[in-house]
Amino acid sequence: MLKRRTIVLFLPPYAGRVLGPPLGLFCLAAPLREAGYEVRIIDGAITPDYLPVLEAELQDALCFGISLLTGSMIHHAISAARHAKVLRPDLPVILGGWHPSLLPGQTLREDFVDVVVRHQGEITFLEVVKRLDAGKGLDLVAGCWFKRDGRIHQNPDRPMAPLESIPSPAFDLIDFDAYEAASGERKLTYASSVGCPYACNYCTDMVFYKRRFNAYTAQRVVREVTDLVARHRLTEVALLDSNFLVDTKRAVQIARGFLDSGVRLRWTFQASTDLLCRMSDEEVRLLGASGVTHIGFGAESGSEEVLLKMNKQHQRIDDMFESARKCKLAGIRTTFNLIFGYPGETDADRRETWKIMGRIADRFDNASFSPNVFTPYPGIPIWQELKKLGVQEPGSLEEWAGIDLGTNVLPWLRGKTYERLDRGISYFLLSNEVRKAARNGSRAGLLRTLGTSLRWRLRHQFFRAPLELWLVAAKNWLTVRRSLITGQSLGRRLEKIC
Repeated sequence: MLKRRTIVLFLPPYAGRVLGPPLGLFCLAAPLREAGYEVRIIDGAITPDYLPVLEAELQDALCFGISLLTGSMIHHAISAARHAKVLRPDLPVILGGWHPSLLPGQTLREDFVDVVVRHQGEITFLEVVKRLDAGKGLDLVAGCWFKRDGRIHQNPDRPMAPLESIPSPAFDLIDFDAYEAASGERKLTYASSVGCPYACNYCTDMVFYKRRFNAYTAQRVVREVTDLVARHRLTEVALLDSNFLVDTKRAVQIARGFLDSGVRLRWTFQASTDLLCRMSDEEVRLLGASGVTHIGFGAESGSEEVLLKMNKQHQRIDDMFESARKCKLAGIRTTFNLIFGYPGETDADRRETWKIMGRIADRFDNASFSPNVFTPYPGIPIWQELKKLGVQEPGSLEEWAGIDLGTNVLPWLRGKTYERLDRGISYFLLSNEVRKAARNGSRAGLLRTLGTSLRWRLRHQFFRAPLELWLVAAKNWLTVRRSLITGQSLGRRLEKIC
């Protein structure tokens, strides 16, 4: 009888609230289990004291896999990998996910990394595991790079497999009670598609998926999601799709399927405004009726010049207003992501963004905003231009841990320039919160006066003597970032207003 072997998969802890089960690891687990392997998944988000757990699980493991994104979770990935090598120097440590896929060579230079699985990992990782189990080398295993005798070997990339051909994630391994205890919600993260056809200059998605949209059929999505919701008493499903509305007919079929199933759920997703605008008001109302409560939009800027620099010709200002209007009709909340500090952005561009977004907020009370300072992630098309502008590319895996969302590493955004932008973002966020409070509160007159002052500041970029911030600091109103998937706050902005 074939001895079952254990594969340990680990997601390092990340900053902020628990977002839900790590879908990527459960995707990897499904084909491994079909092949007869036992899989143990350790999620650092709900197991912050993860080292003792790893010690117990790695004793009889065939290999140790870590999935990670660029940013602070790299510190925990390094800690876990080094700890594994101390426990068992012979244990193969395999890294995958966005960051290792984009920088496999640099990642493999670390002495605690043996293999990097690139891009879509389910098939590649299974083949790697089978080779390790059989004591064979990894030569010609498409989709992975590996190290042998200190030398890095580069195998060719594996062609993207249709999602329909890959087993469903191992949802039965998810402890929904544990995630409910950690987050207060019985929520599922689910990807009905990957990839986006657009070529935005700041986005790693186009590098990762080569602008190819790869999706489940509508029938499969409806069948799987409604079954999981009913079986596990889930209240919300957060779709992780890069751009859910690429195929609007499919989106309508999914919404109608959810509605017709009789299973009630809330669901959320992100998309581009131009695609939502292709849908009729009736189709968007169908989204709302089926349970859609929030849509995140990558608006990025209200300046047409900046949008062109970003290679976002598909993103039109009018579409931002129209998307908010359609969503309001359907009872759907929206979040508009904003990027400030993009190369070439001027003060005039920022004023235009604040003006456009302010008009959206004035007209549509369902709109929120998530402002961020431009973060240069690895592999993005604009990297060569960034180097010329003085951005220092991290030279090691550990150095990339400092490149987190919102971290300012831009040489043109320093000192007074950055302070000015940071204060402007604070005023913009406060202005939007004041609008909402004025609509709902008993002190509407006072709040409208405060709102007029804030809008004047943004229009003239006069940010000295921040009296308004002093007045409202105790209310802690300023949400720094919102999830584009769910619209929930990812952290509060505690102002340094002195």
